[in-house]
Amino acid sequence: MDAPHHGNPTFRPRVLLVEDEVKISDFVRAGLAERGFDVEACSDGNTGYERASSGAFDVIVLDIMLPGRDGLSILRELRSAGLAIPVVLLTARNELGDRIEGLNLGADDYVAKPFFVEELAARIQALLRRVAGDGSGRIHVGNLVLDRLARQVTCSGHAIELTGREFNLLEFLMRSAGRVLTRKQILEHVWGYDFDPSTNLVDVCIQRIRRKIALIEASDEAGSPIESVRGVGYRFRQAP
Repeated sequence: MDAPHHGNPTFRPRVLLVEDEVKISDFVRAGLAERGFDVEACSDGNTGYERASSGAFDVIVLDIMLPGRDGLSILRELRSAGLAIPVVLLTARNELGDRIEGLNLGADDYVAKPFFVEELAARIQALLRRVAGDGSGRIHVGNLVLDRLARQVTCSGHAIELTGREFNLLEFLMRSAGRVLTRKQILEHVWGYDFDPSTNLVDVCIQRIRRKIALIEASDEAGSPIESVRGVGYRFRQAP
């Protein structure tokens, strides 16, 4: 796939919408088109997988429940094939398990139904800004570059050795740069179970990541890209 020219004002990001509910598909397609996206829609998983595999799109908006292949199966096959195209899942509000599985399979974000098309458009734009469009699967924020396919992280060009859990946590924070994430959200997405008020797993893991970054940047906690939000959770600082 050619790299999207995000700096070009005439660039219209190419979106593949895989959604079988006609009303949702129509309003999403119309809403995204109004906001400068070039949208192709299909209504079944088998066609969706074929189109997604073509590499002709900048982002995929993928419903989980589909006739034919389901959305998680499509996502799994795309990632197994090494395709790092950004994927936004459309889920029902009570599908926590599916959302967690989707993120673990390599989804970049999700939007729960019902939703406003403005929110979906904003999520897509954020992904296009944060995720490299050259197929490398990289997320670049400030001095940190996270390669989702190679599962490697570098800071100012120096490699950082992270455990699998630390990598997943850092990826979740970087993918949501500038957004405050609660401990509950982090536990659900990274560990995959509901919030236990007594656990300090999140805090301990973040402290380990901060120390590893600080070894390269020679920064203290106040200068860490992972910012504590008192009483709420954490936020990855956006690059200035």
